[in-house]
Amino acid sequence: MVNRIFFLLLLVALGAGAYVYWERSTHVRATDNAYVNAEVAQISALVSGRIVAMYIKDSQFVKKGDKLFDVDPAPYKVAVEKARAQVALARQGSSQDGAEVRALEAELARQSAELQNAEVSKARAESLVAKGFLARQAVDDAASKVITGRAAVEQAKARIEKARMVVAPANVSSPAVAAAQASLAQAQLDLDRTRVTAPQAGWVINKSLTAGTTVNPGQPLFALIADKSFWVDANFKETELPGLNPGMPADIHIDMYPGHRFPGHIESIGGGTGSAFSLLPPQNATGNWVKVAQRIPVRIRFDEYDPLFVPRVGSTATVTIQLD
Repeated sequence: MVNRIFFLLLLVALGAGAYVYWERSTHVRATDNAYVNAEVAQISALVSGRIVAMYIKDSQFVKKGDKLFDVDPAPYKVAVEKARAQVALARQGSSQDGAEVRALEAELARQSAELQNAEVSKARAESLVAKGFLARQAVDDAASKVITGRAAVEQAKARIEKARMVVAPANVSSPAVAAAQASLAQAQLDLDRTRVTAPQAGWVINKSLTAGTTVNPGQPLFALIADKSFWVDANFKETELPGLNPGMPADIHIDMYPGHRFPGHIESIGGGTGSAFSLLPPQNATGNWVKVAQRIPVRIRFDEYDPLFVPRVGSTATVTIQLD
């Protein structure tokens, strides 16, 4: 009798377990093959030089715009002053060009007046020659002066045209001034870049930089984990993907915070397995091939953050998704 009761209880337990397993597999997707990740910005200097000041420590939280470090600004200040002098020289040259145009215009007016007098003198000489009061040579001399005057006028016009090509139109900087101003703007930009600030809020990691170090533009110096950018890469089996869709709610349990639940949602489902995009993807066309269910990364975005339970990049987690 006891054995029969025990056997019946065992059957009930097995049935209940099978039902729970069926219910869970039908309405729940879960995996412990999940890892915390985040957006990481590599911090580098935009100008070369020697570090003269450090304002942060490793693992320190910084806000957007906080000072990180300073590159020696002395040579860049000199470059700014030099560029300002070049702008002043260019403006002075532009003023001189304008004065030269005005002087040439005055010269053209003088040459035009002399040409007009030569033409009047020629007409008078022709009249006097016709009356017999002057010799024919006087007309030839007057005509020669007219020809010379006309050539002088044309030459003056050509010189004015050439000078005006150098002078910029009204309210517009000359090419020389514009180039000098652009050089000044670049020098000022380089000077401003000697102070490096945080591009966004986050945590400083892998910081080994110290004052006195010489840096170059684009050289990675340390990293910044962006605040509130955490997600979990949950690697589900390909057979578990049916029913999963972006936007579905998910529960995240990080192993380093046992008992604490992080709400999240599915942000995206990977377009392929991780191995498919590796440097040397697997080649399954072999005689000893064994079929193994592959895993597809599903990105789970955190919905909210608790400052007492900050996720850590690379830490392991368990993700549970309710299908309905």
